[in-house]
Amino acid sequence: MPGILYLCATPIGNLEDITMRVLRTLKEVDLIAAEDTRNSIKLLNHFEINTPMTSYHEYNKIDKGYTLIAKLLEGQNIALITDAGTPGISDPGEELVKMAHEAGVTVTSLPGACACITALTVSGLPTRRFAFEAFLPSDKKERKEILVTLKDETRTIILYEAPHHLVKTLEDLLETLGNRHATICRELTKKHETIFTTTLEDALRFYDENEPKGECVIVIEGRSFKELKEESRTEWQKLSIEEHVNMYIGQGMDKKDAMKAAAKDRGVSKQEIYKALL
Repeated sequence: MPGILYLCATPIGNLEDITMRVLRTLKEVDLIAAEDTRNSIKLLNHFEINTPMTSYHEYNKIDKGYTLIAKLLEGQNIALITDAGTPGISDPGEELVKMAHEAGVTVTSLPGACACITALTVSGLPTRRFAFEAFLPSDKKERKEILVTLKDETRTIILYEAPHHLVKTLEDLLETLGNRHATICRELTKKHETIFTTTLEDALRFYDENEPKGECVIVIEGRSFKELKEESRTEWQKLSIEEHVNMYIGQGMDKKDAMKAAAKDRGVSKQEIYKALL
């Protein structure tokens, strides 16, 4: 029988946040695949775990992934851990999980710490709906494209950022999204944890004068439905009825539904739209 791939969440700062189930699993599996063995050995030593460990990271995730899948198919049980937090969230673990499913290997997740959820819950911003974007791309074109898609996002937005890139990211966010309420969380669960409720504009002003320190999670408010609706109303008021209907057709609606949507926008009957088009 194939072994099991265990996704083991590790602390994002405070070592007491590891679960008893994760500790037991790390001791019982045949092998631990770690994103950075130099970092993970400190965790294992602290809890006196002597299980063999191998590296699995962004730069070897394909070749090492096949090696790990082969071991799983031979019947070995493997625990996957990341530098901090839950494997598969903004790290190469997602590739190994995909390969495991394709090979028919059982995958199970042992829940625990996760920086994006921790930051969201303390942000003071709406938590029911959120969009997690992790780190923005370094490529300028791709970065701009993603920022533009976030401009009209109505869900709370969560980003990760390193301290030496924080100011540039805040500048890009302010330029594309406009001034929004935001919470910047740094050093979560650690001794110097900081929860900074602010706006993008004020945060940029603060970090222009104070050097950012520590890994950050940026939580940003989404746009309100009311604001988007008002903006949409302003746009269609500039259009003729024919242009208004064609706008919806261009968005994928058939003509009948496009006429109905235009009629609703304008507060008139569908028949009036039909007559105007004739």
